Amino acid sequence: MFTVLWKLKWFFKDNWRRYTIALALLIVANIFEVIPPKIIGDTIDAIHTNDMTTELLWQYVILFIILLILTYIVNFIWQFQLFGGSYVIQKTLRSRLMSKFLKMRPPFYERNRTGDLMARSTNDLSAVSDTVGFGIMTLIDSTLYLATILVMMGFAISWKLTVAAVLPLPILAILLQVIGKQIHTRYKISQASFGELNDSVLESVEGVRVVRAYVKERDMEARFATKTEEVVQKYMRVAIMNSLFGPVSKIITSLSYVIGLGYGASLVSTGEITVGELVTFTVYLGMVVWPMMAIGELINVLQQGQASLERVMETLEEVDDVPDPEKRNIVHSPTNISFKNVHFTYPTSSNVNLTDVDFNLEKGQTLGIVGKTGSGKSTIVKQLLKEYPNGDGILAIGEVPIEQQMKKDVLNWIGYVPQSHVLFSRTIRENILFGKPDATEDEVRTAIQMANFEDDLNRLPEGLETLVGERGVSLSGGQKQRISIARAFIRNPEILILDDSLSAVDAKTESTIIHNIQEHRKGRTTIIVTHRLSAITHADQIIVIENGVITERGTHEELIKEGGWYKEQFDLQQLEGGLD
Repeated sequence: MFTVLWKLKWFFKDNWRRYTIALALLIVANIFEVIPPKIIGDTIDAIHTNDMTTELLWQYVILFIILLILTYIVNFIWQFQLFGGSYVIQKTLRSRLMSKFLKMRPPFYERNRTGDLMARSTNDLSAVSDTVGFGIMTLIDSTLYLATILVMMGFAISWKLTVAAVLPLPILAILLQVIGKQIHTRYKISQASFGELNDSVLESVEGVRVVRAYVKERDMEARFATKTEEVVQKYMRVAIMNSLFGPVSKIITSLSYVIGLGYGASLVSTGEITVGELVTFTVYLGMVVWPMMAIGELINVLQQGQASLERVMETLEEVDDVPDPEKRNIVHSPTNISFKNVHFTYPTSSNVNLTDVDFNLEKGQTLGIVGKTGSGKSTIVKQLLKEYPNGDGILAIGEVPIEQQMKKDVLNWIGYVPQSHVLFSRTIRENILFGKPDATEDEVRTAIQMANFEDDLNRLPEGLETLVGERGVSLSGGQKQRISIARAFIRNPEILILDDSLSAVDAKTESTIIHNIQEHRKGRTTIIVTHRLSAITHADQIIVIENGVITERGTHEELIKEGGWYKEQFDLQQLEGGLD
C-alpha cells in the first residue's frame, strides 16, 4: 500500500524542507488539539468539587484562547506547505510528461492512444497529487495523531478503559485493507476506460466535418452516450467500494463509543476516574473517529495514487524507439545524403517496406521521389528524419552513418514540410516564425514571397496577424500548405524536404514555388516527394518507387526516353492538364 510513497521518494528528497516543516508542524498541531479536552475535563472536575475560582477560570480561558490562536497559525503553515507540495508534483510530472511527448517518435504514438495519454496527464496526475497532499496528512492523522490521543487517554485517564474501547479497532483495519485492494483494481480499470472515452471525443471533434457530411451526428451521439455509460458504470464500481469506508468506520467506532461510555460509567461509580475524566475520555473517543476514518481514506488515496502513478510512470519509462548514440559524431556540413542497400520494415508491419534502396545525393542537388500511393516514398523521408529505428544497410549524411548522429543535429539541417500540415491556433506570423523565432521582418516577407502567399495574405482581414484557428480551420488547404512551406523556407535549411506538399495548390502556383526554390536555394539540397511530375522536371535525380523498390532512376529527360511508368504518368498528367 505504501509503495507509492516509496516510488515518490525522489520528490520528497527534492522538497525535503517543505515536507519537514509541514510534518513537524502537523505533529505540533496534533499535540495542541489534544490539550483542550483535558482543560475541559479539569474545569468540570473543579466545578464538581467546588474548587473553581474566578482566577482559575480566567487561567483556563486564557490558556484556551492561546491554544486556539497557536493552532490556527500552525495549521495554516503546515497546510500551505503540504498542499502546496501537491501542486509542485503535478507541475513536475506534467512537465516530464510533456517533455516525453515531444521527444518520442511515431512508434510511441502508434502504441498509445491520444485520449489515454491525456487521461494520464490529467486525472492520474490529480490522484498522484492527492497522495502527496491529502495522503500525507491522513497518514500522520491515522498514526501519530491517533497514537497521541491514545497516549492521552491511557496516561491521563485510564489504560483499562482505553484498551477496552479500542478492542474493535483491529477489525476495522482488516476490513479497510480488503476494501482498499478492490479499489486499486477497479480504479485502474475506470481510468483506462476514461482514456478510451477521451480518445473517442478527440476523434469526433477532429472529424466533425466528416461526421456532418455523412449525417452521422445521431450515430456519434449514441456512440458517445454508450461510451459514457460504460465509464460511469466503471466509476460507480469504484464509488461502491469508496462508499463502504464511511459506514464500516462509523459502525466500528460507534461500538467503541458504547464500550467506552458503558465501562467508563462503571469506573466513575467505583471512583477509579472522575466525571471530568469521563467527559475528557468521551471527547477523546470522538476525536479517535477521524483517525480511524483517516485509515480508510489513507488506503483509498494510496491505492488510487499507486494505480495512477503506475500509469504515469509506465509512460515516463517508455524507451525511445530511436535513441541517440552514446558517442556524438558531429557532421559539420551535409556534403551528401546516401542510401546504400537500405532495407526497412515498420514495427507494426509484416511486409518489407523498403528493399535495397540505393542512391547518392550531393549537396546542392534536387532529388525527386515519385511512385504510386503507398509505394514507400514517405518511408524514405521518415528514415532520413530518424522517425523509426534504422533498417539494414547504410544511411549517411555527410559520409557519417545517421545512427551515429544525434537526432537534433540531423533535424537542425532539415526543413520539413509534411503531407498533413499542422498549424497552431495562433497568427499567421507566429506560425511562420515557428521555423525561426528570431527572423527579421525581411526574412518573413522573403519566405512568404517564396511560398507565393502574398496575394492570399493581402486578401486576409488582418494580414500576418490573422488568427488561423485550431489546426488552420479558417484557411483553405492550399493556404495551409503555403504557410507550412513558408515556415520551412524561413529557416533556409541545408536540406529542404517537401513531402507531397504542393498537392493542394494549382499548377501555376506550384510552378512559381518550384521556380523560387531553384532561384533561392542554389547550393542547398532539396528533396521533393510528389504525385505531380511537373514539380520535379528540373530535378538532378528522379527515382520511381514501387512496393518499396526503386524501379526507375535518372533525370526527367532520361526517364522519358526509357518509356516506363514515369513516361506514362507524365503523358497522362500532361493530357489532363491540357483538358483542363
